[in-house]
Amino acid sequence: MSKTSKTTMPAGKKAAAKAASGKIAAKKPQAMMQAAVSKKAPVAAAKKPAVAAKTTVSKKVAVAKATVAKKAAAAKAVVAKTTSAAKATVAKKAAVANAKVAKKAVVAKAMVAKKAAVAKAKVTKKVAAVKATGAKKAAVAKAAVAKKTAVAKTGVAKKAAKAVPSPSYDKAGLKKIAAAKRAWEKGALAKSNQRMKQRREAFFTDSGIPIPDLATPAERPREDYLRDLGFPGEYPFTRGPQASMYRGRHWTMRQFAGFGTPADTNARFKYLLEHGMTGLSTAFDMPALMGYDADHPMSRGEVGKEGVAVSSLADFEILYGGIPLDQVTTSMTINASAIYALACYVVTAEKQGIGPEKLGGTIQADILKEYIAQKEWIVPPRPAVRIVIDMIEWASEHMPKFNPISISGYHIREAGATAVQELAFTLADGIGYVEECVARGMNVDDFAPRLSFFWDVHNDFFEEVAKFRAARRIWARVLRDRFGAKDPRSWMLRTHAQTAGVSLTAQQPYNNVVRVALQAFAAVCGGTQSLHTNSLDETYALPTEDSVTIALRTQQIIANESGADRVVDPLGGSYYIEYLTDEMEKRAMEYIDRIHDMGGIIRAVEEGYPQKEIAESAFRHQKEVESKDRIIVGVNAFQSDKETPIDLLKIDDALAHEQIARLLQVKASRDAAAHQAALEAVEKAAESGENLMPSVLDAVRAYATLGEVCDVFRKVFGTYREVGRF
Repeated sequence: MSKTSKTTMPAGKKAAAKAASGKIAAKKPQAMMQAAVSKKAPVAAAKKPAVAAKTTVSKKVAVAKATVAKKAAAAKAVVAKTTSAAKATVAKKAAVANAKVAKKAVVAKAMVAKKAAVAKAKVTKKVAAVKATGAKKAAVAKAAVAKKTAVAKTGVAKKAAKAVPSPSYDKAGLKKIAAAKRAWEKGALAKSNQRMKQRREAFFTDSGIPIPDLATPAERPREDYLRDLGFPGEYPFTRGPQASMYRGRHWTMRQFAGFGTPADTNARFKYLLEHGMTGLSTAFDMPALMGYDADHPMSRGEVGKEGVAVSSLADFEILYGGIPLDQVTTSMTINASAIYALACYVVTAEKQGIGPEKLGGTIQADILKEYIAQKEWIVPPRPAVRIVIDMIEWASEHMPKFNPISISGYHIREAGATAVQELAFTLADGIGYVEECVARGMNVDDFAPRLSFFWDVHNDFFEEVAKFRAARRIWARVLRDRFGAKDPRSWMLRTHAQTAGVSLTAQQPYNNVVRVALQAFAAVCGGTQSLHTNSLDETYALPTEDSVTIALRTQQIIANESGADRVVDPLGGSYYIEYLTDEMEKRAMEYIDRIHDMGGIIRAVEEGYPQKEIAESAFRHQKEVESKDRIIVGVNAFQSDKETPIDLLKIDDALAHEQIARLLQVKASRDAAAHQAALEAVEKAAESGENLMPSVLDAVRAYATLGEVCDVFRKVFGTYREVGRF
């Protein structure tokens, strides 16, 4: 049998088969194998239950595994179910919690808003209460001042009535002079008139004061020298505010300068100082005067044209750069935005290491004359006056050498007023400021010595001289007798003067040099402390360097060659000058008393009274020019067809771009937070009635611009528009 055909059988069966066939004993190895098989057979038989058991175990294991898996799955399902439920519970709780939080937040927000509203209402109420209290106090103080004034007026009148006159001439002497004059009139004068008729039936000054044929002591029968004239440097200061006047030192020669950029004007300042000018005078451009920055749409076409362009402290630093401000005095002609200019001047000096107590000079800040004449305002009259009083109050404490206001008749006269009206309305403005300061609680002697005045000097030489003398006398009497000032410095009217720009003509412009010389001489004979002489080309434009030099030389010739500086009050005692001085005082006081009866100058301005009077005078003047009752050389007489070309100063429009670029650089480089906080402080002070100077100074230090500060005033106080009354 081939190996491949053998049938395979189990080892036990094979051994049994071989044993049965008897073949095992014959072959020993086979026997051994058979024995082994026999030996193993019971083991194999014994293995059958083990397999079964193994199967059972496997089965049980499988069942157990299945059970475990089932339980695990069940447990997993339970866990999943539990987790899901827990999550749902957590989500539900979270939603509930969120809802509670949101509800609480809404409630809290509402409470905060409610509290804020309550707090705001309290603040508003307090502010209103403060304002009301302030207004009440002001009203009470004002009433007290009015009462005192009335008492003072009555007292003055009683004293005057009881005063024993000490006339300069005895009655008999006056009668003798009057009789002699009548004889002269019937004799020599009558014969002269027959031979050569007088040009007019009657003569008048430019203000309409009748001029006598001849002034004598008979025209002043009540003259009391000590009462009305006195001595220079003493009450009533008619003959001069200083005892020795120009023998001590000449008046301050202060040429008005300002054009283009701050650098342009700084160069002009230095040129004039090098040529003998003794004080600075700054003209600002129209945007600065109206409280707008150079980049404001309202400033377009006006930047640097009528004065120097300034928008921030950076401009003032350039304007007065290299000029030791403690060694020169500076005048600044600015009104509605004057508080900003004063703050910039103080901070500029501060950066030079100079304290405000060392600064001398004047800032115009006369807002009342703006409503009367020049019409450059920002806010209504009453808050505007409040700002001026803030300046006076602060300066009286910190700037003892500085005049925080120059009460200006110049612009009143330039608007068409007569000399009498200029005198009356200017002094009425001054009285108004004093009343407001006293109503605030200030002692009159604490501020009155630093009030200054500014007059226009026109062509009627004698009337102009008399105007200065009458102004000093009226002011001395009002301050001493009406306001009860005790300090003689409070009685003293100190003044700057400027020749009349309105008198200059475009026709034959070199005639203006003569007009200016005449007017300047009148100011000196009247006793001014400071003088600006106009340049011949100012009827066309800002002055050139050559023309302003001629104007300055005019003052220097009067000071050094005319002899007017060698005598005090050179025309004092002239019958005509003393007659005119009396007339000016009497006519001005009639206006002042009328304004007092109206309730004061602020009320009169609101009623348009001074404006109406000036408009009527301007109309009369123009009619006189057109009818040739008033001759103006080169205009309505002695005309010439010949053209007189003169050089004119032209301002380049490109400077506006330069100015705006510097302004934008300032805005970009300043500390935004400090700047914002400073402006908010200005607003708070404006609303609360606090003095504005400290907050405006801080705003300037933070480089807040002129326009930004004035915008705060516009926001708090509102703007003003004049109501036409003609």
